[in-house]
Amino acid sequence: MKTLPTYDPTLFEGAAESYAQYRTKYPSEVFAKLTEIFHINGQGRLLDLGCGPGLIAIPLSNQFQEVIAVDPDPDMIEEAKRQAQIAGRNNITWLEQGAELINSSLGEFKLVTIGRAFHWMQREIVLERIYELLSDDGGFVLLNTNENPWESSLPWKQAAIRIVKKWLGEERRTGQRGKGIRTPVDPPHEVLIAQSAFARQEVYEVSFEKSWTVSSYLGYLYTTAFALKIFFGDNVEPFEADLKQALLEVEPSGNFTEEITASLRVVWKH
Repeated sequence: MKTLPTYDPTLFEGAAESYAQYRTKYPSEVFAKLTEIFHINGQGRLLDLGCGPGLIAIPLSNQFQEVIAVDPDPDMIEEAKRQAQIAGRNNITWLEQGAELINSSLGEFKLVTIGRAFHWMQREIVLERIYELLSDDGGFVLLNTNENPWESSLPWKQAAIRIVKKWLGEERRTGQRGKGIRTPVDPPHEVLIAQSAFARQEVYEVSFEKSWTVSSYLGYLYTTAFALKIFFGDNVEPFEADLKQALLEVEPSGNFTEEITASLRVVWKH
């Protein structure tokens, strides 16, 4: 029997506001592609799981009659509400709970989205629950972007990770206020989906250019589960000085660009 995981409230501790500001936003072409694939017309309902500060729920909310957005982190939910108010979107209901706890009381949905969060979930349980909540003509999509600095060949990103390792150690941290160690997702998402009740899956990609400054990239690092600001304690200032020096040695202008690919793993119920 599968058991529900206990959510680690420190996973993104203190990062909600910065997450909304510095995390890479999905380009409008991503949402246009979803609208095309699922024939979205302003009707129906969207369920966004692991919603964070609303990076998917808010821009997609004008394509649906109603949106339910779920996240276990109370700070993320509060920031999402703030961002929705700024955007003037009032058709979103924000729920502070784990994705594993969704059930039929939420009603039926045309589309379920998960952005950069599926790996934090008890995936088998979430897949089963999503399947039960989708309309027959619906599906779900995993959205991701490939700017992970741990896997980058860009010299400036490699420099950034070198400095993170200098201050936090060689292993990639996650959770438990920095004491947890990241482990690979096994099996991969696509394998788990293929073993589920869903009928088929396909990947679509949208490429775009992203620009960073030293300041904005530092802000990004502080939103990651491996380099939250709280991990550095009294060493915040020397870490920041080290990072700035390392980045400027690679690119003295302090302006950095990269080509990012947003991937959409689209999964149909039937």
